[in-house]
Amino acid sequence: MDHNLAIIILAAGQGTRMKSATPKLLHPLAGAPIVAHVLATARALDAAHVVAVVRHERDRVAEAVEAEFPGAAIVDQDEIPGTGRAVEQAMAALPADFAGEVLVLNGDVPLLDAETLTRFLERHRSRAAAASVLSAVYDDPSGYGRVVRDTAGAFDRIVEQKDASDDERAIDEINAGIYAFGASALRDQLANLTTENSQGEKYLTDVIGLLRSAGSEVEAVPVSEPWLVAGINDRAQLSETAARLNALIVRGWQLNGVTIDDPATTWIDLAVRIEPDVTIRPGTQLKGATVIASGAVIGPDTTLVDCEIGENATVKRTDATLSVIGAGASVGPFAYLRAGTVLGADGKIGTFVETKNAKIGEGSKVPHLSYVGDATIGEGSNIGAGSIFANYDGVNKHSSEIGSQVRTGSHGVFVAPVRIGDGAYTGAGTVVRKDIPAGALAVNVAPQRNIEGWVEKHRPGTASAQAATAAGEASGPAAD
Repeated sequence: MDHNLAIIILAAGQGTRMKSATPKLLHPLAGAPIVAHVLATARALDAAHVVAVVRHERDRVAEAVEAEFPGAAIVDQDEIPGTGRAVEQAMAALPADFAGEVLVLNGDVPLLDAETLTRFLERHRSRAAAASVLSAVYDDPSGYGRVVRDTAGAFDRIVEQKDASDDERAIDEINAGIYAFGASALRDQLANLTTENSQGEKYLTDVIGLLRSAGSEVEAVPVSEPWLVAGINDRAQLSETAARLNALIVRGWQLNGVTIDDPATTWIDLAVRIEPDVTIRPGTQLKGATVIASGAVIGPDTTLVDCEIGENATVKRTDATLSVIGAGASVGPFAYLRAGTVLGADGKIGTFVETKNAKIGEGSKVPHLSYVGDATIGEGSNIGAGSIFANYDGVNKHSSEIGSQVRTGSHGVFVAPVRIGDGAYTGAGTVVRKDIPAGALAVNVAPQRNIEGWVEKHRPGTASAQAATAAGEASGPAAD
């Protein structure tokens, strides 16, 4: 732990430009709230103290902070607005004798990584500066405060765009809003902040000006890539940040031995884990805590949420949630696996099959056009096409059990709760309402009856009747 480091995360803003009932910092990004990415970076820096300042939707944001970083202190910003006031209140939550460095981060800047911040802190400490400002060079700096340097290239001041001259507006180095302070210097100058400005706020940038006026050293340190300090203020910026982060995630897995056919259409959450020699086809989304074992082929056009995929399994054109797919198993195309689905090794869930809370044993198959819900199927069984597990009686759900090496005919209905013993068969179209013993054949289809001439009698004049009449004439006795 770095006992000389405290981190303050500014998380009090309303984020009105998101135009959302969800607080800005709680919008998802690669499977985690925006603020969670900043908290993960803070955890990687191993600071002695982490303080998050909250206000808008206080309880929801505080809950997210505590879930991601249980040891973080939560501070409520009062009625006095401004980043300076937020930091002032956060400093009051630190031990009174803390004399190390204070790193101030914004909760809506999720791509800034621990490696970049470590170098920033090392530079700040090596110069024994009272404050350091993280900056970036933007092609279009419009809207940002500019970093003004003197003729020798040293930091001079920060000027907001609305206050900048034409020459200052032409500067392309901007203030990223990330700061490192010496704790003592920061405390001293926070006490001098006022709300005597057009917005009636306490600005943290004013601390920089006060430090410079007092003759303290302040340095501006540019980041290597401007996107590292890009903030999220609206949904367009959220989308841009998501694409940038996803590209980094995808590239990371490629470098780790995963084949990804089309990075542009592949989306992978941060918590996903993939072993080498997995192949991911275009149009695939891997979300939540999904884990994929070596040799598996996923996609195309597949979404997996919190799923576990075994070695050499194949999953294509499938939507699956909270499901386990065994080694060598095959799923899809056009399969829908709902929560609680477990497919054993070398099993199959085929085309247009829906499953829910279904345990399907090793080598068993549900090839196509079926619904399997609240059921257990043993090993080596085959469920015929068009089968339905009728698990709901209108009030309660019930379970069914299919044994091993069972063969069920097409278009069967299993009215739960029923049990089919090992090795049993059912005929096509059978409605199973009671248990079937092991090795038995269950049939309940009535004998077929053909009523001759029914169409011509009951549907006269129709195309079907005309075709039937013509067919009868063609098959009649030959003319003399």
